[in-house]
Amino acid sequence: MPRFALQVEYDGRPFAGWQRQADQPSVQGAIEDALAKLEPGPHTIAAAGRTDAGVHARAQVCHCDLQKPWDAFKLMSALNHHLKPLPVAIVGSSEVDEDWHARFSAHERRYLFRILNRRSRPTLEEGQVWHVAHPLDVEAMREGAKHLIGLHDFTTFRSTMCQAASPVKTLDELSISEVPTTAGLEIHFYLRARSFLHNQVRSFVGTLERVGAGGWHPDKVRDALEAKDRAACGPVCPPHGLYLVGVGYPDDPFA
Repeated sequence: MPRFALQVEYDGRPFAGWQRQADQPSVQGAIEDALAKLEPGPHTIAAAGRTDAGVHARAQVCHCDLQKPWDAFKLMSALNHHLKPLPVAIVGSSEVDEDWHARFSAHERRYLFRILNRRSRPTLEEGQVWHVAHPLDVEAMREGAKHLIGLHDFTTFRSTMCQAASPVKTLDELSISEVPTTAGLEIHFYLRARSFLHNQVRSFVGTLERVGAGGWHPDKVRDALEAKDRAACGPVCPPHGLYLVGVGYPDDPFA
């Protein structure tokens, strides 16, 4: 059974998240249904990470096993045909070794969070950014973010429903940049780690927004981290500004 790695882009708004659910639309379910139109029978795909409802992806990665050999490009084209009109597209396809795994072979995940920082509500970017109308102090948010980088117990910044065995993770990067656009100022949060806890990124961004708004001193982020208590976390920001933008592998199957 040949195994294929698929790189997937999707708009998370119509979906209850990545993971297949019996009574709600999911990205996994959409791709598995498309695969069933190419080869009859049930299909189960595995992803590098599960995104929540409303979260987007520019470069999610999953793998599937098929019964017959496929040209990788033709497989991508055929899946995209059957995925229409859903906002899901296969943007890369490559045959991989049978022991390659989208989740377990990965050594890094990369996320982007976008804030649109202007007075007027978004129209063209509605559902794609978190709209924050009040001014934000980016330098203060950077100072607060420094406390989160490195190896820590992130109990404060994970959902109470998180199923990870341990809250101890290493955050390799959390950088914040100002991006002027014709639509107004965007503030981008770029995060990189081997893996993330459930709601970790949204907990970080929601907490740092409080710093940028002046409600928290940057050092209060350190205090919240050291508390190891979910109640010490700032507000969890909405999902629609969050994007999975990359997954790293020792040998990139899409290079």
